[in-house]
Amino acid sequence: MIEINLIPSVKRDLLRARSIRNRVVSVSFLVGSASVAAVVALAVIFGGQIAAEAVQNGSIKDKGNKLSSIKDLNKVVTIQNQLSKITSQHDSKKINSRVFDVVSAVNPPAPNDISFSTVKLDPEAKTITLEGTAANGYSALETLKKTILKTKIKVTGDKSSEVSLAESIQNGNTSFGENSEGKKVLQFSFSFNYPDELLEVSRDGSVSIVTPTSKVDVTDSRQSIPDSLFKKEATKKSSDKENK
Repeated sequence: MIEINLIPSVKRDLLRARSIRNRVVSVSFLVGSASVAAVVALAVIFGGQIAAEAVQNGSIKDKGNKLSSIKDLNKVVTIQNQLSKITSQHDSKKINSRVFDVVSAVNPPAPNDISFSTVKLDPEAKTITLEGTAANGYSALETLKKTILKTKIKVTGDKSSEVSLAESIQNGNTSFGENSEGKKVLQFSFSFNYPDELLEVSRDGSVSIVTPTSKVDVTDSRQSIPDSLFKKEATKKSSDKENK
């Protein structure tokens, strides 16, 4: 069978070029339409934002004018703001001065009495760190630690409770040195975690530190601290050992 191609190659190339042109025009039209739609959408959004901002600015200005018309506004706002926070601040405050009452209460009687050089309170970690000297050496230090472990914090009132001052003690460095009088003393440091009840405000009751030998009421934390309880840090003489 014989076939004769009646369309010359030039005509075929022309038709192919027209087809490609039509496709390009169609795609360009679609892209242009999408771009115009995007521009219109952005214009609408931008216009809406401008309108909303204008409304808000007008509202702010109107309310600002009303507030400005109030006599002594600055004084009223400041006082009310402070008054509104008094109760919450009072409820959340801590009586940190009770730490000194604790130190005085747990100090063993002579000859195991302790002279403290540093008392550190860490509210975030809820720890108390004690540093000082003991003239009676390790015997006095062990007596102090046992007294702390046996001491209770007793809260009486609507919600009475009794908790231990410390569940355990984290030992620090111990070494022998000389105090200001030239006497050989044991230098020590250790820390322990205290309960929340120790520093909390008790409105309807009292807070007491109960040691194995005494009871100290520290509700208002107004106990007098003897000057002999604190002394300068002893001069380090020679390392002895780490207290286990």
